[in-house]
Amino acid sequence: MRTSRWVGAGTRLALLVILAVAVLWAPPPPSWLPTGTRTADPAGADGATPAVGRVWPVGVRPRVLRGWEPPATVYARGHRGVDLAAAPGAPVRAVAAGRVRFAGRVAGRGVVSVELAGTGDPPLRTTYEPVRASVTEGDEVTAGEVIGAVEPTGSHCTVPCVHWGLLKADTYLDPLTLLPPWLLRRGPSRLLPVLGAPAPA
Repeated sequence: MRTSRWVGAGTRLALLVILAVAVLWAPPPPSWLPTGTRTADPAGADGATPAVGRVWPVGVRPRVLRGWEPPATVYARGHRGVDLAAAPGAPVRAVAAGRVRFAGRVAGRGVVSVELAGTGDPPLRTTYEPVRASVTEGDEVTAGEVIGAVEPTGSHCTVPCVHWGLLKADTYLDPLTLLPPWLLRRGPSRLLPVLGAPAPA
């Protein structure tokens, strides 16, 4: 009798531990993004930017050095994009399928711009800089395809980075809104042990 009581208490304790761990390891809210980054995009045609992105432009989950800070007016100060930490020479990838609209140099910096397929008229357009392009204007690209490499100079960051922008016509939007929630989560996914289950044969 005493043994069964301890077994019941142990099972309840194990369930409480699993529940607590699941709550603590739940995906963090977007508040982990730097101050000024917005995850809602009221400037989109239908009130939201479609989450057509399938990969980050650099790395797997790069550090966001500076978020999107929309200016109060067209000519006001702000940050019209997102800065992502990236090592010089690292590959830069198209976040979604589309067509290269521009690949060249602007004010001494390498810039690649891609119009995203299926995002309306005018289409959404992503920009990446400073990037040494490996594509040319008019090329069709797929999500995750390498479009260039991070240049060692030309960045406005204090450490090597890629400035990633998003526009609809001449309106700047938050590029992070292109990514689905599972890509924005920090940290790797973890499988929790099932206590009391028999080991696999």
